[in-house]
Amino acid sequence: MESKATERSVYVDVSKIPWEPTPFPGVEVKTLYRDASGRVTSLTRLAPGAVLPRHRHVGLEQSFVLEGTLVDEDGACTAGNFVWRRPGSVHHAWSPDGCVVLGVFEAPNEFLDAEGR
Repeated sequence: MESKATERSVYVDVSKIPWEPTPFPGVEVKTLYRDASGRVTSLTRLAPGAVLPRHRHVGLEQSFVLEGTLVDEDGACTAGNFVWRRPGSVHHAWSPDGCVVLGVFEAPNEFLDAEGR
């Protein structure tokens, strides 16, 4: 990761971070920050029609949609809008038109089977 650090700040050149594939078709991620406690800040890109399968958030999850629309069972979050989920929340998410989302969460997300295990 390309970055410039000062005593107080770390500046990250996000354009130099490659999009990394995930196990889920059409879903890629750029990890901007991760620490030993599991706090993560990332960009997630979903291609049109891509799905993030059912999962549980171990901690607070915050998502700001930069482009497109992110949808789950509770509603749709469009570009320029923000959604957060409580610790322990379970959902799956998808994007009908593709999207890029800035996410802040505690890892790991627990991906579940159809029975929620």
